Amino acid sequence: MNVTLATGATNGAAPRLPAPLPPRAVLLRACARRDASYDGVFFTGVVTTGIFCWSTCLAKRPKPENMRFFATAREALFAGFRACLRCRPLSPAGATPDWLAPLLAAVEREPDRRLRDAELRQFGVEPSRVRRWFTKKRGMTFQTYARARRLGKAFTALNGDQKLDAVVFDHGFESHSGFRDAFAKWFGAPPGRARPADCIRFTWIESPLGPLLAASVEERICLLEFTDRRMLETQLATLKRRIGRPALPGDDRHLQQLRRELGEYFDGRRRTFDVALFTPGSDFQTKVWEGLKRLRCGETTSYRELARRIGAPKAARAVGRANGMNRVAIVIPCHRVVNDDGRLGGYGGGLWRKLRLLELEGAATGAMRAAVG
Repeated sequence: MNVTLATGATNGAAPRLPAPLPPRAVLLRACARRDASYDGVFFTGVVTTGIFCWSTCLAKRPKPENMRFFATAREALFAGFRACLRCRPLSPAGATPDWLAPLLAAVEREPDRRLRDAELRQFGVEPSRVRRWFTKKRGMTFQTYARARRLGKAFTALNGDQKLDAVVFDHGFESHSGFRDAFAKWFGAPPGRARPADCIRFTWIESPLGPLLAASVEERICLLEFTDRRMLETQLATLKRRIGRPALPGDDRHLQQLRRELGEYFDGRRRTFDVALFTPGSDFQTKVWEGLKRLRCGETTSYRELARRIGAPKAARAVGRANGMNRVAIVIPCHRVVNDDGRLGGYGGGLWRKLRLLELEGAATGAMRAAVG
């Protein structure tokens, strides 16, 4: 994949896209020299620590093979990295306001805790002020930031060969029992009983439109979603309930095949996907998803027309709901369904992503671009 795009919008609007990242060799050289001219151009993630930094951070430099680069801080967050406490890459001014610091500390202490408006006020801050600050300074809402931290902590907790003690205390848990409770909540089984052979395997896949979470079971793909999608946690819970297995980080040949095919798709060298899928759902949902798979690359249709094609001409609204419940983005191309008037309609990953996918496939129109702005 040759292009890296920002994921700076959270409300469906098109974000301001930065220029593609410089070549990796240039980024590595800028990090080695701590070249201040690159501050804000990219962020550096360190795989071994799970931390991301400004390019000029004074922390000890990792080996090049352990470095990943992101166009925006938001991409780094949704790829599971947390902000460096030394260089503070989430703040353009290099510091967090005093009034916000206790709230951010609470998120890091208890990443699984969901802070509602009433709880924000307990920290002495008004929810509207928090929303304005996060939207202006970080390009995302506070709830999006908190969700990124929950996902990042959960998805990286047991990635690698760390011993249990290191996982527990390095990830902010105060006790083994607290970690086990949080682990079981996320993955569906305590850490000691979760084994790859009987689990849903998941992994991260980078894309030009931001990181994706992919999962497989019995070597078939059962999930592919952008990591900042608002419904992602609900989708994961539904998937675990339907399949009846816990989820753990892992890899298999079908996830590797999916990663390869997505790379070819974004490079413009693939128009159909061959990877095997497992998509449990109701009979009607399955019928809709099969109808989506029959849509050709470069073709769009309406909800009404898709309903007619699957033999349910009066069920356009139900088709729209089933379309929104699709758990395998891009491969099951729900982005190819638009409104009757040719405008984009809805998309769980954001309308700007839907437009970019249709542009890649040669199906975007002026009306679609006008709708996104």
